[in-house]
Amino acid sequence: MASARIDQLRSAASAPKLDDDYSLRLCQQLARWRYEDLPADVVHALKLFLIDTLGAIGGAANAPGIRELNQRLAKWETSGSATGLIRKRRYSPPTAALANGAAAHALDFDDQHDPARVHTNCVVLPTLLATAEDIGGVSGKDFLLAHAIGAELHARLGLACHNSLGKGWHPTMVFGTPAASLAAGHLLKLDAEGLRNALGMAFHQTSGSAQSMRDGVLSKRLGAGFAARAAVLGAFLAADGLTGTRRPLEGNAGLFALYERDEVKTEILTDALGSHWRIREYSFKPYPCCRCNHTAIGLGIKLREQGVKPGDVRAVEIGMGNVNWLTVGEPYDLRRDSVVHAQFNAAYSFARALTDGRVDLRSYQQAAISDPAVVALAAKIRAMDDPAIEPTAIEPARVKVTLNDGHVIEVRSDTVKGSPQEPMSEDELLAKFRGCLEFGLGAKRADADRLADAIMHLDTMADAAAGIVGAFPQGRST
Repeated sequence: MASARIDQLRSAASAPKLDDDYSLRLCQQLARWRYEDLPADVVHALKLFLIDTLGAIGGAANAPGIRELNQRLAKWETSGSATGLIRKRRYSPPTAALANGAAAHALDFDDQHDPARVHTNCVVLPTLLATAEDIGGVSGKDFLLAHAIGAELHARLGLACHNSLGKGWHPTMVFGTPAASLAAGHLLKLDAEGLRNALGMAFHQTSGSAQSMRDGVLSKRLGAGFAARAAVLGAFLAADGLTGTRRPLEGNAGLFALYERDEVKTEILTDALGSHWRIREYSFKPYPCCRCNHTAIGLGIKLREQGVKPGDVRAVEIGMGNVNWLTVGEPYDLRRDSVVHAQFNAAYSFARALTDGRVDLRSYQQAAISDPAVVALAAKIRAMDDPAIEPTAIEPARVKVTLNDGHVIEVRSDTVKGSPQEPMSEDELLAKFRGCLEFGLGAKRADADRLADAIMHLDTMADAAAGIVGAFPQGRST
């Protein structure tokens, strides 16, 4: 205990001392951003984020936890200036952000910046949609600019605070609240001081433990919604003149010191901000489960294609980095009867991939997670903390399969499907989008394509929120 405390003190002592106006200077820079400064490929990426996230929201219409959340919210609120997209319920802006954020994250099918370990658009999109609806008449260009602020900062915060998940935080929430609140503040046309108040209000509400994902419980699905709700509230309170924390990032009880023990590479947050775009580095998910599983799933599908059959398997070892192992490395426990546990379990996910040769939305439904053959195979699989893999690396995984005849097959990959190194095509993204809307809402292809077309032309719209809400499929009753 004493040596650990000494290490913490040394780390704090070696951390660079930030000026007391660090947060303000960041906000001053953001206040100067203009839509015309965004590169064309960044704008295109933002549109793909929106399409992907709206598909994830629609796909979760009947997901456990989301039905109950919307039923509860609808009992408490029957009108408001913003829309919960599932069933087009009218809510207050914070409540709409909660409903849409939770739905966007529920299937664990939403985008991620892999090295930063943040799911961004499940927080930023619901925040901006609720804010823009309340303001009214927010142009598509202004919406996309605010979106760029939120997505860029969320990634940079996750990269700067490089081991947040390893410390037990959920980076999507902890960094999503401040990033999205600054984005909403930009929509509200706050000046630099107003943006700092929004950032301070967001930090004052920031929370998010990783325990819910490790325990495989439904509260994991709500985290992005909680972050979006806090971001909306913080931005509007700042717009109303309330003052927030003046040193939310750099203070001795600010984000960097309190949450990250001053183990922060602050230069990543600010260096080349606005010219070097981390937005280009995001990944899209091909499988609806924790990203930590994805490389192993890809290897399972590859082995199936090579002729390995579940009945031939005596034992499987899955090697991964420490943070991945902490997140998805527990033995699969059928007794939990939990979809979330299955989404956050490497043994189940690999077993599903090897059994079916695919992993999709139906792989994590209640009937699938108790499939006796898959459960039996999962019992033969052991995930391992592999010391040869960098502890915080999300991409690498190795799989060692021992067959019944004693033959051993070993495969590995250092890239993950959907990343910039192994990207999904736009056709694959659109197929995923259509599949999600059909799965959750029963939406026809024409309805899905109408929404996608609206997003691709968002920069021509005079009212972005009205265009998005209007084009989102009503779907079947839930």
